[in-house]
Amino acid sequence: MFIRTESFKGFLHFYPLVSIIIAVQIGIWLLTAFVPVIGDWVYYYGLGSNYLIDQGEYWRLITPIFLHSGVGHIAFNSFALVIFAPALEQMLGKLRFLLVYFFAGIAANILTYVVEPSPTYVHVGASGAIFGLFGLYLFMVFFEKRLIDPQNAKLILIISVISLVMTFLRDNINIAGHIFGFIGGFALGPVLLKNVEPFSPRKYIRRRKVVDDDIGFDPNRWNKKRYRYKPYLKPIVVGALIILVLLGLISSFL
Repeated sequence: MFIRTESFKGFLHFYPLVSIIIAVQIGIWLLTAFVPVIGDWVYYYGLGSNYLIDQGEYWRLITPIFLHSGVGHIAFNSFALVIFAPALEQMLGKLRFLLVYFFAGIAANILTYVVEPSPTYVHVGASGAIFGLFGLYLFMVFFEKRLIDPQNAKLILIISVISLVMTFLRDNINIAGHIFGFIGGFALGPVLLKNVEPFSPRKYIRRRKVVDDDIGFDPNRWNKKRYRYKPYLKPIVVGALIILVLLGLISSFL
């Protein structure tokens, strides 16, 4: 469910929305980081600012989702999307996936504006939307156990706890955005998870021949590769968890 064995081309083909979101946020970060005038303009007019929202610039309740403040920030959020978003895109379908992602992100920004007392407070990042995905997964863990196996449920619990703890330990974090994004995703669980089927890697395997030109030469070669990599699946999951934590820690110093 959270182990990415697809090729780059396969990932783009089977998870187009996740791919587009990652590409857009990396592209905007590159623009703001390396293109002086235009990038500065995009960053200024996109960041979340309580004072400017008070002045009627309500688009700032949406645009911070697409902006990031540094290499650690963009790396952490992009990595989280690559690992955790694809399963939801397959399970929910495109419309419901977009709904949970942007609902959680926008709700996080709105409630940050409501509860943050300082008029000079500013923030950027897709963390509220990503925490919304974690919140939806946590709803599965407690109320829709048919959608997630015990091993992945434990992983989600660990990631959720670590992420929430790090929210309070790291500097320059939008604490309200993380918490309300998480709550927003969890709250959508009863609505979005109705009639949803569990994630199935078989769908990917059956359709993989669509994106691999030479599949006809050996129809069984994917099965061979799957078993070849099987002993490494558990280390990959553990490694992904460690990298996620390290990226979060590194981002606090960048």
